[in-house]
Amino acid sequence: MNAEHACNYINDFMYFVVLPDRSSEGSLLYCSGVNLFRLLPITRGRHRPLANPARRGMQLTNLGIKSLALEQGSIPVALKGSPCPDIVPADDGWYKDYFRIEKAPESLPEKIIDYGVKTLLQKTMTSSLRQIDLPQTLLKADELQLFLENLCRECEAENERTVPMSSLRCLFPRNNGK
Repeated sequence: MNAEHACNYINDFMYFVVLPDRSSEGSLLYCSGVNLFRLLPITRGRHRPLANPARRGMQLTNLGIKSLALEQGSIPVALKGSPCPDIVPADDGWYKDYFRIEKAPESLPEKIIDYGVKTLLQKTMTSSLRQIDLPQTLLKADELQLFLENLCRECEAENERTVPMSSLRCLFPRNNGK
């Protein structure tokens, strides 16, 4: 990565951005986010409250990116505040994370993007109990957006055909000890 330019992957479902950290020589700023609302057709009804698969997928992905940085001899560092204000979308529904990566080799940003996108998709689908044939290679951001939009339509149609768990209480009332 050129020291003056960012390496990024951005669409309406997710973003991964790695850019030079101007406040720390030789460091990178990592910013990521996943739109929980856009992925609801895929995740709806497949998790308990506050256990959204896309959120969990991003958490696990970011842990993996920190491990990847450590393997490359870099040092991930937690940051306070919001160092990515121009990157983070203004609308609601985004789960986001960011940290600094010190002593990063030039090859790391591309590895982060590739790992981040693929891992987020895999972890989200696994956590959603979905067996989806995901692309094996990294699609362009707009191609992945189209893939996810189509998948959301398919899952929405499937969700309309299935009985929600909450309605099963009407079919199988509690015995109340009788």
